[in-house]
Amino acid sequence: MYVAVKGGERAIDNAHAFLAEERRGDPGVAELSVPQIREQLRLAVNRVMAEGSLYDPDLAALAIKQARGDLIEAVFLIRAYRTTLPRFAGSVPVDTAAMAVLRRVSATFKDLPGGQVLGPTFDYTHRLLDFKLAAEGAVEAAPTAPADPARVPHVMAMLDRDGLIEAEPVSDAVPPDLTREPLALPACRALRLQALTRGDEGFVLSLAYSTQRGYGRTHAFVGELRIGTVAVEVEVPELGFAVEIGEIELTECETVNQFKGSKTEPAQFTRGYGLVLGQSERKAIAMSLVDRSLRWRELGEDFVGAPAQDEEFVLAHCDNIQATGFLEHIKLPHYVDFQAELELVRQLRAEAFARQEAAE
Repeated sequence: MYVAVKGGERAIDNAHAFLAEERRGDPGVAELSVPQIREQLRLAVNRVMAEGSLYDPDLAALAIKQARGDLIEAVFLIRAYRTTLPRFAGSVPVDTAAMAVLRRVSATFKDLPGGQVLGPTFDYTHRLLDFKLAAEGAVEAAPTAPADPARVPHVMAMLDRDGLIEAEPVSDAVPPDLTREPLALPACRALRLQALTRGDEGFVLSLAYSTQRGYGRTHAFVGELRIGTVAVEVEVPELGFAVEIGEIELTECETVNQFKGSKTEPAQFTRGYGLVLGQSERKAIAMSLVDRSLRWRELGEDFVGAPAQDEEFVLAHCDNIQATGFLEHIKLPHYVDFQAELELVRQLRAEAFARQEAAE
């Protein structure tokens, strides 16, 4: 038994060394630096920050390098590191209406106060391989953004002003923190949104797509999609007011969905909402569609059996770290379990053969 344990330790050490060698790749090729990953693979960094629930581009870039580009493994590393950090305070709610907008579009109104801002987007590219990138040539500088961008009002405020969309419920209750407390069902909307914002992008995207194909009630328009930086403020008891401690980049999406009404209430559109760390508009849009689908009960709608309407199905399976852990644990040693089942199958087969022989 001692020899087996020592042999296992040696094999694991060798696997670690092999992993480090594979991570480095060809020594003749320059090694990727963390700043390179942070600056040139921004969308991957943003996804790791969002699903890892930790806004730190440098740590996210380091995790991507350590994980050899496996973003789910990188998210795992970030979440594990996050558990070691002390919590000094909670910030006040960020004001996305005061966002320094990098990108802001609406599919519902052409002419907006503040204008449509296309920003950095793949929407208008041709989706053809650009071999100039392989040549590593210089990049033409983009137009300079204004140093002090104006405050841009939310599109939803225009509909809200005329009573055309449901009022956003306001509550002074402190929402539960999914990063510190286990998920409890049924979940309030604040908890559902937390689960979705750190859920796997591919899973949330697939659920959102399913709602658009009829498996849910989210015939939606993108009221507004905005990406930009917002100030993070913390209230200091000794001062009696909030102090800005930094800025973070966010992606926010608000969707306008099919309307509701009754004999006593005039028709109004309904809302879907998504908010994600970093630039991640696909995730924010998908999140807003799934959020709207999960609201069927509070809006008095029928449950049609769609996966995106099933709160337990969505929230229990959207977390890629939990999914990965449960999936990948089956590749670890299960010798004792398998031997027990193997012995049971052999016994059942022997009994079946004995009965067959007796019948003959």
